[in-house]
Amino acid sequence: MKEWWIHVALICVPLLAVYLHLPPPQLSPALQKWHSTGKEFHFRGSKIFYRDSFGALGSTDVVILLHGFPTSSYDWNKVWDPLTQHFHRVIALDFLGFGFSDKPRPHRYSIFEQASVVEALVAHVGLSNQRVNLISHDYGDTVALELLYRSDQNRTGHLLLNSLCLSNGGIFPETHYPRLLQKLLKDSSFLAPILTRLINYVIFQKGIGEVFGPYTQPTDVEFWDMWTGLRYNDGNLVLDSILQYINQRLKHRERWVGALTSTFIPLHMIYGPLDPVNPHPQFTRLYQQLVQRSTVTILDEHISHYPQLEDPTGFLNAYFNFIHSF
Repeated sequence: MKEWWIHVALICVPLLAVYLHLPPPQLSPALQKWHSTGKEFHFRGSKIFYRDSFGALGSTDVVILLHGFPTSSYDWNKVWDPLTQHFHRVIALDFLGFGFSDKPRPHRYSIFEQASVVEALVAHVGLSNQRVNLISHDYGDTVALELLYRSDQNRTGHLLLNSLCLSNGGIFPETHYPRLLQKLLKDSSFLAPILTRLINYVIFQKGIGEVFGPYTQPTDVEFWDMWTGLRYNDGNLVLDSILQYINQRLKHRERWVGALTSTFIPLHMIYGPLDPVNPHPQFTRLYQQLVQRSTVTILDEHISHYPQLEDPTGFLNAYFNFIHSF
């Protein structure tokens, strides 16, 4: 009788082969609409997706939204319309390797490159000489800090920043606790290529669900939209490369935290305190200790890592209170 593992292999190998060649999921009507109302520009040979909405009449204010990992600009869909009622222009992009943007591989993804993508977008839409407000989340927080550093250092091509609002980002390596899969992907050159191909919807849903509050979980449709955005252009295959941002945060802590603590532009932090990635009160105590010029809004105790999705009303109230304070 053949060894049992031969029988298992004969079953699993064909199933795995089929799975690895599954086409990406179809876009939902809502995600299709988000995509169809967006635009593209080229950055160093890659297509970058962005949305640019003109809103409030009589205002000249511009806000740019920077999303987190591993999702996309669609993270801002619940706050988009209210922002367009307040700002003259609301702009969001999918970073390189995310959402509807190109996802080149192999590629050395970096926070520095993503900041350059944002600068190129601002130039592309004709806002190089316009002061802009930034709202960022998670991964986008670190991109925002690089943009802040370049602005304060008066680097060529830098953004003219009017304000910065951060939210639930791992800006301090010492208070940041990545999920197990993130650790495996960023640190294991042997396992990463296998794991990126084996990630499926069930694994993804469980991982994302863990960083939402128990009463603010995404709906099945919202989970599926996040998964669809990740799988678009085989985005699961570049996760390990993108996750090097965690190591970059540690290496460049002095540069990015230093920019945050020394800037004079208006700063605000909107924070969901149930966040397991940047836990309360450890994160908030360090933030308030180091970034004394910043104001902080701590949302309800059941809000976790995605405040703009879990509590869009609370998020918007906090942001509008901030933006009206200066």
